[in-house]
Amino acid sequence: MLTDHLPRTSLAFLPTPIHEMERLRERLGPSCPRLLIKRDDQTGLATGGNKTRKLEFVVADAIAQGSDVLITAGGPQSNHCRQTAAAAARLGLGCVLIASGERQPKQTWNGNLLLNHLLGASVVFARHHSREEMMQSIADDLKSKGRTPYVIPVGASMPIGSAGYVAAVEELAGQLDEMGEMPDTVIFASGSAGTHAGILVGSEALGLPFAVEGIADGDDVEELRAKICDLVKETTALLKLDLQIPDEKLVLHGSYGEPGYAVITDDDVRAMELMAQSEGILADPVYTGRALKGVFDLIEQGRWGVDETVMFWHTGGSSGMFGRADEIMASLP
Repeated sequence: MLTDHLPRTSLAFLPTPIHEMERLRERLGPSCPRLLIKRDDQTGLATGGNKTRKLEFVVADAIAQGSDVLITAGGPQSNHCRQTAAAAARLGLGCVLIASGERQPKQTWNGNLLLNHLLGASVVFARHHSREEMMQSIADDLKSKGRTPYVIPVGASMPIGSAGYVAAVEELAGQLDEMGEMPDTVIFASGSAGTHAGILVGSEALGLPFAVEGIADGDDVEELRAKICDLVKETTALLKLDLQIPDEKLVLHGSYGEPGYAVITDDDVRAMELMAQSEGILADPVYTGRALKGVFDLIEQGRWGVDETVMFWHTGGSSGMFGRADEIMASLP
């Protein structure tokens, strides 16, 4: 196994299931390719999601270093923050979360903010300050009080976090072998770079033939591409892999992230509706709904033939939609 030399703690319900989406294919029309889905919305930790796979390695590293409190940051509805808070609760660690923007009254907290509170995390709003600087300042303050903090970057997008998705690709390869399946393309929401980097490194290291394609969740596409490139190199080095990945293997669809990160559009919500009403599967408007919008558009453009198989890797996040319910309802007919 590619990641066996790294510390790891068990947080997720694995392996996550794979199944076919026949009704969705029918709704998308006769030119639609065969559709599979990998359900990382079912990883199980406080409503699940992709960050749990990363945290299995990141938190194990924190514990190995003697840390007793985790510090990380994200938006107010960050799925990463929610899963970090759950991992900390599960393992008896403290947790401090830095949320972007102005402080919100607790009586208005919903979605992931509500879950963070239930999970016992301390939530600090960054206001006009840099989240990275605040994380370091809080870490320094905790050290002065005798604590041993461990700072996790946004999205756990660090080499040891990306290793979680290298391990996920090994899991996927085993499932595909048992099923006698091999998709032509694996596609997913690409946001903080770590999941994309891990899937790309894992698939190349194992020699899997499918294309790896991400759909950007925002409009800073070149910045995201650069982050993925850096993490690919750093993750490859961490795992001691003799691997050179050609630039053309990094496929990132950037046009679907407009008009910007977390700006909900009618098309995002329509994609969520179509998935929910076809397959009973929930997506959120910021990540998986936006990625599905991209997948549906690519199908309409004829990117894949009807005889090809496309796997959508569902990275979770549905609990965050409850913090944006008013905006979502405003986009519904």
